[in-house]
Amino acid sequence: MTKERAIHRYEQYLHGLGREDIDTVCEVAGPGAKKAQDQGFGPCTSTYVIVFQMISPEQKKALQTATVDPQRVVVRTLDKIEMPLEAVRSSATFTESDLGSYTLEYLKNDYYITDGQ
Repeated sequence: MTKERAIHRYEQYLHGLGREDIDTVCEVAGPGAKKAQDQGFGPCTSTYVIVFQMISPEQKKALQTATVDPQRVVVRTLDKIEMPLEAVRSSATFTESDLGSYTLEYLKNDYYITDGQ
């Protein structure tokens, strides 16, 4: 349970988004996607296919190499770490509406996205 591991997992998610790698995205975002599904959205695999279409080709390319600035990550506790949009470093610009900020929680021996804004 470290801030570095949470950052690594979030970067895996960002890179997966950029590659349209549904398996990686749904693995890291699974718990958050499950909450969304419980609120009436479709399962992760169909929901993220729509998300992929909302990201421009330039943004997808940028996400493939995006990194996270550790200085901007907010550690509430080691089992709940916030990744604000401002922490994402990439060659493209993102807004709260197209990428947003996320909370990662330590569950089942790793970090997972549990909430997004």
